[in-house]
Amino acid sequence: MDVEAARLLATALAIGLAAIGPGIGIGFLVSGALQAIGRNPEAQGTIVTNMFIGIVFAEALAIFGLVIAFLIGFGVL
Repeated sequence: MDVEAARLLATALAIGLAAIGPGIGIGFLVSGALQAIGRNPEAQGTIVTNMFIGIVFAEALAIFGLVIAFLIGFGVL
């Protein structure tokens, strides 16, 4: 395997693995928020606000993975 193929494989693995965790985490987060809203509809505003903050932090991890994938892909790392 040459260096270019290894770099492309590492790029694909970096973004693929970096997207799995936040995807699962966001799924759990939204599921929990919907269950909480179903149990206590009056608290919807607070729950939705906290849900979006959690989504932002989870999505930031995927963006970090994308940046690392770009660095690997362009040969910086």
